[in-house]
Amino acid sequence: MFSELKFPVPWGHVAAKAWGPSEGHPVLCLHGWLDNANTFDKLIPLLPRGRSGSSGCLSSHRPAGSPYHFLDYVTDVRRVAAALQWRRFTLMGHSMGGAVAAMFCFLYPEMVDKLILLETLGFLLAPEDTEAWLKSKRKVIDRLLSLEAKQQTPKARSPEAALQRLLEANSHLTAEGGAILLQRGATETPAGLVYNRDMRARTQSREFFTVEQCVKLLQKIQDRVLIIVSQDGLLVPHNLPSRNDFVKALQEAFESTLKEHIQLVEVPGSHFVHLNEPEVVSGIISNFLTAQNTRARL
Repeated sequence: MFSELKFPVPWGHVAAKAWGPSEGHPVLCLHGWLDNANTFDKLIPLLPRGRSGSSGCLSSHRPAGSPYHFLDYVTDVRRVAAALQWRRFTLMGHSMGGAVAAMFCFLYPEMVDKLILLETLGFLLAPEDTEAWLKSKRKVIDRLLSLEAKQQTPKARSPEAALQRLLEANSHLTAEGGAILLQRGATETPAGLVYNRDMRARTQSREFFTVEQCVKLLQKIQDRVLIIVSQDGLLVPHNLPSRNDFVKALQEAFESTLKEHIQLVEVPGSHFVHLNEPEVVSGIISNFLTAQNTRARL
């Protein structure tokens, strides 16, 4: 069983789902890019009782004219923690939600006791040259202005068509997983289902890092980190040919400099293994959550 939560923010609210007893150890879960809180529906019931889990979102869109900046998501985590009066808690994030969780840890290490990253290493690779970096920033602006100029009405689809479109855009999702995401990710209208996502989220401005910066930032985390990578996910070498060196360098850092600090586990499954086959990762996560903390000093 879960309950719905809404946290007031200046432009509306941030929505979340809450599981477990309010007096349990707090765990904040962050979904991936363009996903929603339902991504954890099958995993959280398999985790230890006595833990209080909360995840977003079905939240208000940002004000008109505002792009989505990566740091805005990190700010939202701080807002939610303040609203819940959580002084220290565990963070678990999938994909981009893991990058947000990692950045929060770097900025507020005293507030996080454990960090769990699902199908993410917690970072986005910095462009190799200045021109590529400038091009990525220009693209954010151009896409935002293009969306504003078009002002398109969200397209309505039949439930079957909405699910099919979601599965076509997410090859790692099963039909069951897609249907679970769609329950929260779309609104029923007289014309059909309309996706709830804000199209401006596709124009988000991201934070990029070099391998050296990543290692230094990871050393700021005060407690242990669990990283779960899927064998057929987005981080395996054949799926990321342009980022092989980055991924390999980070993994080498995990296994050497940060070996006692970070637990890196590879499991069978896809990018959405936590939703498609939660039993594959639930035991690993449960053991990590219940293990005695040994505060690592690097």
